[in-house]
Amino acid sequence: MMAGARSADVLVLGAGAAGLSAAALLAESGRSVLVLEARDRIGGRILCRRDPRLGIPLELGAEFIHGDAPLTCELLRRAGSFAIDTAGSRLSTREGRASTRENRFGAVRRLMQQARRLGDEDLSVEDFLARFASDPTLEPARTYARMMVEGFDAADPRRASVRAIAEEWDSIGGQFRPQGGYGPLLSQLTRCGADLRLVLQNVVQRVDWSAEHVRVEAASPAGLVEATGRRMLVTVPVGVLQLPPNEAGAIRFTPPLEEKAAALRGIALGPVLKVLLRFRRAFWEDLPGGRFRDAGFLHSPEAPFPTFWTQLPARVPLLTAWTGGPRAARLAGRGEATVIDAALTSLRGIFSEEVQLNEELSAAYFHDWHADPYSRGAYSYVTVGGRGAPEALAQPLENKLFFAGEAASPAGIGTVEAALQSGRRAALEIIESLKSARTQPT
Repeated sequence: MMAGARSADVLVLGAGAAGLSAAALLAESGRSVLVLEARDRIGGRILCRRDPRLGIPLELGAEFIHGDAPLTCELLRRAGSFAIDTAGSRLSTREGRASTRENRFGAVRRLMQQARRLGDEDLSVEDFLARFASDPTLEPARTYARMMVEGFDAADPRRASVRAIAEEWDSIGGQFRPQGGYGPLLSQLTRCGADLRLVLQNVVQRVDWSAEHVRVEAASPAGLVEATGRRMLVTVPVGVLQLPPNEAGAIRFTPPLEEKAAALRGIALGPVLKVLLRFRRAFWEDLPGGRFRDAGFLHSPEAPFPTFWTQLPARVPLLTAWTGGPRAARLAGRGEATVIDAALTSLRGIFSEEVQLNEELSAAYFHDWHADPYSRGAYSYVTVGGRGAPEALAQPLENKLFFAGEAASPAGIGTVEAALQSGRRAALEIIESLKSARTQPT
């Protein structure tokens, strides 16, 4: 049964950072915009929850601001918020013995810069390390490089392009958090009073762009919905676009997106598991010797969850467990209880027998992005031979279909800033295409 029909100048598929960023700019320019979102909320892979017992947001998705992020900071400023520097020491721990983590990133970055010697050749990070870092004295650098690729990029070192990783790491800057989380930024993007309509729980199933206008069919709680637009912006994650047309959850495009096949082969959506553990008290601050009191990040390199962090400068009883890449893939889909238990087991390896974690634990929060049908993973990385894939994915098709999202950001992928910037870039392309259509003779 057809529940209704809608139309707009521009249809936006997805209400994540990219979709909302584009929709706001399009609406401000005087275009009518209809945003179709499958979930019952906005934000995409930004997922903020609240716990009244904590004075901070619970970020189950994106949490940090990496390096220079002008658009993110500008939107936060408009929302009355700002970016705060992450604080605290970085400790590496084994059986409760904590030592200040040696900063090997500079040495590893210099090692990765040898990728320039490859010329036009590309290698996986793992093959690159085998060729250029086989000396036994470089074992610490190899270990750190793999840990960074898995943890920071959510990538598999056997698949990730060393050229892309090296270029990305050249521009890594400081690490910040939005004060009050990413919620105020999302709210700011939806404050446009112009002709912008946002509909939730509309799961797009078909996109027909064979005619003059783009026609969309979506499933909603009220039944089948149809929408038409002069242009369409696609911002769904690459994990969804990579699904075979007949697989559950796939969006069926007519005609198929054959021009995007090569780009989609060059990008992977990395798995991440993130568990937020709330305790009765910040017990680590009270352990003998004060060795964990000012800890910002705790690392246990061999554990299933090798990285934990506190919320410094805020002192709250919350620890975040993080794992990405192959380790996350091995745990993904095994159920919430199994994942939380793996996080607690990893944490016991840090504090040894000093703390009865089960007695201290009050709550655990978890979202499996790999199992989420509307994301199919956490964030993107370029695979071997995929150089240029983000740029190719970003290219519009016949001035009718446009593409945005963190994976379609030529300046760098995998961040909220990349998603926001890609949304603005696509919106400007759409505005220009609509202007050109008006000036063409009939």
